[in-house]
Amino acid sequence: MQKKSIRERGFWIMIVGGMLTGMGNGSVFGATVMCFAGRGKFQDWGGWMSWAFVPSTFTGFIDWCMLVFGFAYVALLAISLKRHNALENPA
Repeated sequence: MQKKSIRERGFWIMIVGGMLTGMGNGSVFGATVMCFAGRGKFQDWGGWMSWAFVPSTFTGFIDWCMLVFGFAYVALLAISLKRHNALENPA
């Protein structure tokens, strides 16, 4: 039986950890932009059902920031675990 790579063993940690960290940073980024830009450009706060994900609404902008940052952190973790595996298991 062959040993799994580091990225395969840490798959769920990569997904959960990346999304939690990225979405946390995305919410801070979205809130900072909202504090800087103000709420004047957003006509609707967009908090109900699918309106929460429309980027032209107040809440939708922050939700999209959270999703983009979350997926970016998962991608960064995938790249870093792949490179770490190459260093640990040269074959």
